[in-house]
Amino acid sequence: MKKIGPDAPEARSADVLGENIQQLKTLFPEAFTEGKVDFEVLKQLLGATVDEREEKYGLNWHGKRRARQLALTPSTGTLRPCPEDSVDWDTTQNLMIEGDNLEVLKLLQKSYAGKVKLIYIDPPYNTGKDFIYPDSFQESIKNYLELTGQTGRDGRRLSSNIEASGRFHTDWLNMMYPRLKLARNLLRIDGVILVSIDDHEIENLRRLCNEVFGEENSIANLTWEKGRKNDAKLVSVGHEYVLVFAKSLGYLRETKTIWREEKPGARDIWEKYLELRRLHGGNNPVIETHLQAWFSSLPKTHPAKKWSRYKRVDANGPWRDRDISWPGGGGPRYDVLHPRTGQPCKVPERGWGFEETAMRSQIELGLVEFREDHTEPPFRKAHIRPVLAEIEAGADVDESDAVGGDEEFATQVRGRTYLKIV
Repeated sequence: MKKIGPDAPEARSADVLGENIQQLKTLFPEAFTEGKVDFEVLKQLLGATVDEREEKYGLNWHGKRRARQLALTPSTGTLRPCPEDSVDWDTTQNLMIEGDNLEVLKLLQKSYAGKVKLIYIDPPYNTGKDFIYPDSFQESIKNYLELTGQTGRDGRRLSSNIEASGRFHTDWLNMMYPRLKLARNLLRIDGVILVSIDDHEIENLRRLCNEVFGEENSIANLTWEKGRKNDAKLVSVGHEYVLVFAKSLGYLRETKTIWREEKPGARDIWEKYLELRRLHGGNNPVIETHLQAWFSSLPKTHPAKKWSRYKRVDANGPWRDRDISWPGGGGPRYDVLHPRTGQPCKVPERGWGFEETAMRSQIELGLVEFREDHTEPPFRKAHIRPVLAEIEAGADVDESDAVGGDEEFATQVRGRTYLKIV
């Protein structure tokens, strides 16, 4: 094993600050004079996007500037392999790293910046009992209250409103901010981060993530029902949250990225369809007949039986009909000409489910099925097929029920390589 000294390049994490300056210099070389940033020139180059108001909307707290600097300060540690604590050292595809998560995040920047597809973190919820910063996460709440001057050595309270103290929020934000900044650097362009939290810090976490990842990259706030507390005095709160943010939500939309859970039995339908396609080529009516007979032959307990509505077949595979009207009503109204009669089709009571341009695209892709004549609205086709098949076919994936099962996302535990930060 090579010995690494304190001056070796391996003993320092990536220089995030230097990389930021270099990127800025590449974009705005005229804003640099003798190696320093001329902010007046930079503000002129950015024009109306610069906000110079003294009072402006945002999340601020004591220590925010220091927390930002902390994310930019390189680490002087390194990772040391621990073969004795590892499993399947020579063949494993997994890493387990022991160390302070802030330092580890810094050390990962060199090798994994822009390469991570998914990050999930479960930070302290800051309930007043589970989080103490920066002294030690293991300190008891009694010691914490003494350290922060809220109680004396005899345990008597010296301040009020202990659990709602702003010091809790400030310290929690100072802990989270640099870690989220570094986590964002690790994400690749199609990467996402999920953060668990409860009611104590959900508002602050959302504002923090809006600042770090950009409000435009917010995907969802998931509510996880974990159970009920029967000893609740007023309202039994049995849920927590998972905030989901993308590195670039715009990129996910441009690439028509979809996340779907595979329907039990759906893959059996797809594989049966492929078998029939191999036997009968492009004869869709014959494939439909055999597919429907296959559905009828399945026992009631077969998981594919409940999806027997996918009994129609076209070039994109088995499909079922779906309503084409606007959810909730108030949708657009325009003429959709019937391909045989040439007359405008009846408009659904709630309006069309797409704007006019999108409707034309749906029709061109073969995802709209017209009825015998124009006196009734057409309906949408919902296909059941793997995600990869949809992308390769160039279809509008938002209008299909994907089977999923992309092997790229399948994960298996194959041993473990153990590292420690030193």
